[in-house]
Amino acid sequence: MQADDSDGSVLTCRNFVAGTWQDSAGPGIERTNPATGKVVAVAPRATASEVDAAVRAAGDAFRTWRRTVPAERAAHLHRLGEACAGRVDDLATAITREQGKPLDEARGEVRKFIAALHYYAEEATRVYGRTIPNDTPGFTSIVEKEPLGVVAGIVPWNYPIELVGWKLAGAVAAGCTIVIKPSEYTPGCAQVLSECLARTLPPGVANIVFGDGSTGQALVAHPHVAKVGFTGSLATGQALYRAVTGVTGLSLELGGSCPMIVTGSADVAGAVQGATRRAFRNAGQICIAINRIYVHDSVYDAFVEGLATAADALTVADGLANPAADVGSLTMDETYRRTLDHIADADKRGARIVAGGGPLEGPGLFLRPTVIADAPDDALVMTEETFGPAVGVARFTELTDAIDRANRVPGGLAAYAYTNDTRETFALAGELDFGNVAINNVDAGIINAPYGGRRESGFGSEHGPEGLESYLQLKHVRLRHGA
Repeated sequence: MQADDSDGSVLTCRNFVAGTWQDSAGPGIERTNPATGKVVAVAPRATASEVDAAVRAAGDAFRTWRRTVPAERAAHLHRLGEACAGRVDDLATAITREQGKPLDEARGEVRKFIAALHYYAEEATRVYGRTIPNDTPGFTSIVEKEPLGVVAGIVPWNYPIELVGWKLAGAVAAGCTIVIKPSEYTPGCAQVLSECLARTLPPGVANIVFGDGSTGQALVAHPHVAKVGFTGSLATGQALYRAVTGVTGLSLELGGSCPMIVTGSADVAGAVQGATRRAFRNAGQICIAINRIYVHDSVYDAFVEGLATAADALTVADGLANPAADVGSLTMDETYRRTLDHIADADKRGARIVAGGGPLEGPGLFLRPTVIADAPDDALVMTEETFGPAVGVARFTELTDAIDRANRVPGGLAAYAYTNDTRETFALAGELDFGNVAINNVDAGIINAPYGGRRESGFGSEHGPEGLESYLQLKHVRLRHGA
């Protein structure tokens, strides 16, 4: 695969079902590079009957896969990780061409996907049941954990390979089979992944169907799907919640407006560095990106000056032409426009634009990283998830007020804080109503700890042992042995 668009190459995607690639009767979808506007991939829009074929293939494979011993499932996942390690650049290039993030950042995403495969390969061998003594002689109760069945994995465009790993690795390690529906904005990297799947997993264990919302609806509503794992927007998550049938299991990771609190005792330089990374990485298109920052009055001016300087120093460029760029193009015109709307709204409400504030000259969906100082609490950037490279900053004097303002906005996925005061640390950790709280760092999620949101940010956990447990169900076997 070429590392640029100069040859005009277009990646052709085909549904991957039961270990083979299938043509689709549905109309095609063209995906353009958001940095250049050139077509880089074409994918089918899988029909309901094609989705049904993929689910049935997964169901057929489940009959055998569920009975494989954990060590065998682990070996397959390790082999998949090794196969993907040999194609890091192919996968990363496809991500950058479709999604826009710099190539070096895309390589990092692929490596995190590979790490998830190896982690869950090991977790597969650590699924334990238990025995329970009965109150009657001659009986023993055994509690076993068994795989749920066929899983539907709905994956967004912002981390189109890494987020496949969270669902695929956990489900497969648990003994489930899976049908993955990638975003229509990032089909090409899933096509490359299918080539690795074909070499390493038995047919039908992992399947891929391409398409848009209609394909996703057909998948989640399928009566033979035992669980749906979804990452995406609140609106899509609500529609999906209504689409599932019967008692289908469901986990939703829906993002939200993530706050950061900087107290008067904080290391301001460290807080600036953390805010710069977590507000602008992937052009702000991260579910746990920092949207709004509340800074104590005593360090407010120093923090705003430092963050503005750091934002202006970031390199914004085509992620293929400059693989080491700090910020690439945005992925979608919708997100590009929303970010500009949030900046304009804050400006009208009297906030100060101290860095960035608008697009770069030339083609592509490029925006300068933007810092909005003195942002009022009712500004859009402080109340909605921007999902772009803009962050609002506001003052506070009392920590209880900052915590209340942080909790007041809908969503509860991740919150951040910087403080060097022990009492403040425990107050923040205890009172911030978020599924993930990071203090003096901005890495709210790690692969071996549970990751999930509260309230409007969804329910269920990925990562950690909990990410595998969510694909298991309990069985109580009460045995009369007479001894």
